[in-house]
Amino acid sequence: MKVSKIAYKPVGLVLGVTGGMIAGAAFKQAWKMIAHEDDAPDATDEHRTWQEVLIAAALQGAIFAVVKAAVDRSGAATTRRLTGTWPG
Repeated sequence: MKVSKIAYKPVGLVLGVTGGMIAGAAFKQAWKMIAHEDDAPDATDEHRTWQEVLIAAALQGAIFAVVKAAVDRSGAATTRRLTGTWPG
C-alpha cells in the first residue's frame, strides 16, 4: 500500500463526515423547496404515500452521491497538488 494512500485515510474520514453534513443540509433545503415541508417522510410513516417516500429517498440518495463524489474528488486533487501523488 502506498504511503500517500495511508496518509490520506484520516483526511478522507474528515472529508466524509464534512460531506455528509453538507449533503444533509442540501437535502433538507431541497426538500423544503420541492415539498414545502420541513421534514422529509420516513419510510415507516404510515401517513405518507409510497410515492412521497420513494421520491424523498431518491432525491436524498442523488444529493449524497453527488456531494460525496465532489468532496472525494476535490480532496484527492488537493492531495496531488500538495504531495505530487494521487492518493487512490
